[in-house]
Amino acid sequence: MNFDGVRPDEQGEDMRIVITGATGNAGTALLRRLAAAKAEGQDLQLVGISRRHPDSLVPPYQGVEWHSADVGAAVDVPRLEAVLQGAEAVVHLAWQIQPNHRPDELFRTNVTGTANMLTATRRAGVRHFVCASSVGAYSRADKDRRVAEDWPVGGIPGSHYSRHKARQEALLTKFEATNPEITVARLRPGLIFQKDAGSEIGKYFLGRLIPRVLPAKPRIPLLPVPQAFVFQAVHADDVADAYWRVLRQRASGAFNVAAEPVIDPNALGWLLGARRIMPLPLGLLRAVVDLSWRAHLQATDAGWVDMAGGAPIMDTTRAREELGWSPARSSLQAIAEVLEGMARGAGVAGSPPLRAR
Repeated sequence: MNFDGVRPDEQGEDMRIVITGATGNAGTALLRRLAAAKAEGQDLQLVGISRRHPDSLVPPYQGVEWHSADVGAAVDVPRLEAVLQGAEAVVHLAWQIQPNHRPDELFRTNVTGTANMLTATRRAGVRHFVCASSVGAYSRADKDRRVAEDWPVGGIPGSHYSRHKARQEALLTKFEATNPEITVARLRPGLIFQKDAGSEIGKYFLGRLIPRVLPAKPRIPLLPVPQAFVFQAVHADDVADAYWRVLRQRASGAFNVAAEPVIDPNALGWLLGARRIMPLPLGLLRAVVDLSWRAHLQATDAGWVDMAGGAPIMDTTRAREELGWSPARSSLQAIAEVLEGMARGAGVAGSPPLRAR
C-alpha cells in the first residue's frame, strides 16, 4: 500500500519491494514466490540488495533491480536510503552465520546491519518493514509445550546466533515504539531448508569436506543424539509464501512459521536410516562439538547445540489464521530435500552464496 492507503496495483503503479539478502536461502525462495505473483498479474517492482551481485540473466534473479551495499557499514546508509526511496516495503533478510570464529564480524552484519536498515527505512519514508527473525530469538522453554508469539525473546546465551536474533528483536521493538507510522512485521521460522541450499548449508555447518562424502539417502546403524534435540523445520518456499502474504496484507507483528511434524530423535533417526537411537548427554555432545570446532575440524560451534536443546516448539496458529498460511511441504520433506542437496552438492546458478559445490 502507499501512503494514502491505496494499493499501487489499484492505481496502475508497481509496488516497489526492496529485499536485502536476496541471493541467500530465503531470499532466493522469496524471489521465486514474487516472480510467481507477477506472473499471476501482481504489479511488482523488485529490488535486491547484496554485497555480491548474482547473475541477473538467471531466474529468479532476472528482472530484479540490483544494488551492491554492505548493510553493516555506516558509510553505506546513505546508499541504502537512496535505494529505498519510493519503496512500499522492505524485506530484511541479510544475515551471517559464518565466519563464526570472528563474532565481531557477525555482529556487524546481523545487529548493526539491522539498525542501519531501520535508519534507512525511516529516512526514506518506507511504511512497511518486514524482518527475518527466528525461533532462535526465543528464550529457553520446555519441549513439551508450544509457545505463541508472546513468549519472551531473550535468546539463549550460549548461542551467538540466538543472542544476535534477540538483539535484533529488541531493535525492532524500539523502532516500532518510536515510529508508529511504520508497520513492522517479523517472521520467526524454524530451520529453513530446500534442496538448492544443500551446498551452502553443508559448508556452513559441516565444513567443506564432510558433505562430499554424504550419500544422497544416508543410512547409519546408530544415531547418538540427545533427547532434548526436538525442533521444527520448514521448506524455504513455504517461508517465502508467508513473506508474500505479510507483504500483500501489510501485516504487522510477529508470526511463527514452521511445518509439521515436530522433529524429535525418532523422526531424525527415520530420516537418517538409523537402526537405533542412542541418547547422548547434551553436555557431552556440547563438549565434543566445542573441542572439534576450536580445532577447526568442523564448522559448527557449540552454541548451535545450546540452541537445539533449548529453543522452544512454536505454535503457528497466528500465521495460519491471520495470514491464511499453511505449508505445502512437511518438515520431513524439507529435511530430506536438503540432505539430498548436501550430498549432491546442489545449488543455484547465478547466486554467489548458493553456488553449487
